[in-house]
Amino acid sequence: MAENTDSRTEEGREKVASIIKKTRVAMLTHADGRGRLVSHPMATQDVEFDGTVLFITERDTDKVAAITANPQVNVAYSGSAEWVSLSGTARVVNDVEKMRELWGTFTEAEMEGGPEDGNNVLIVVDADTAEYWESRGGRIGQLFNLARSVTTKEPVKGENEVVDL
Repeated sequence: MAENTDSRTEEGREKVASIIKKTRVAMLTHADGRGRLVSHPMATQDVEFDGTVLFITERDTDKVAAITANPQVNVAYSGSAEWVSLSGTARVVNDVEKMRELWGTFTEAEMEGGPEDGNNVLIVVDADTAEYWESRGGRIGQLFNLARSVTTKEPVKGENEVVDL
């Protein structure tokens, strides 16, 4: 029984990693200084998902201040027919070498000063759990399942799993 559970967990982790790699842009949600939930679009910098995702941002932003005060976050990815929600803890890290490794054309277009700029930092999210949803058959399958659901009054079929990381 344990082997089956372990292999299912590994398959779930692989599915989560696959969706993140294909999607790349996420919505990072945190609580602001007044306790309200706020979301920001963020480009995932390291797509070899191992339970941790990395983002580059500026140190002097409200999101960095809020994450420093309350590190509980959610990171959501939305693809054409698949979705992932990560729940975890964020931390702000000043790692110039890692930023040099991750810095690219997109980052250059969005950020000032390069990886050596003291205002540029990493947000590192260590996920505790992930939940993913996948519609069978991709976008076409999703439309077919929706039409079938309306006709048959049965719920839309798809894959959904919570994965402990």
